Amino acid sequence: MVLPITAFYASLLGLCFLYMSLLVIGVRRSNRISLGDGDNEDLRRLTRAHGNFSEYVPLTLIMIACLEANSDYTWIIHGISCLLLFGRLLHAYGLRQHEGASWQRFVGMIATFLAILLSACANLVVIHFGL
Repeated sequence: MVLPITAFYASLLGLCFLYMSLLVIGVRRSNRISLGDGDNEDLRRLTRAHGNFSEYVPLTLIMIACLEANSDYTWIIHGISCLLLFGRLLHAYGLRQHEGASWQRFVGMIATFLAILLSACANLVVIHFGL
């Protein structure tokens, strides 16, 4: 089974995750913090963005892969995947650049939730109706 769309977006998301990991490591090294956040606000926000990314991306990618394997709706799969990618990037940017709430975090979470909702619903429709 070949899943080129999922592979493409999973690779882009993987690069984002690696970049966020390197940002966390950089702050840890420059501030000599090996465990926890050392009461460092930058590290706290970066680790939260990194953790949040790792909480939402895997399940959504699994649902996208299932949709790609079970249907031929490539434009829907691209749309959902773009929502996930840009939602996660926007959310991470908002967490890194702003203390507290920001429009980037809000829009990023809405885009992520839409990607989860749409991929779940699309899979249920495809499986139930055989479309």
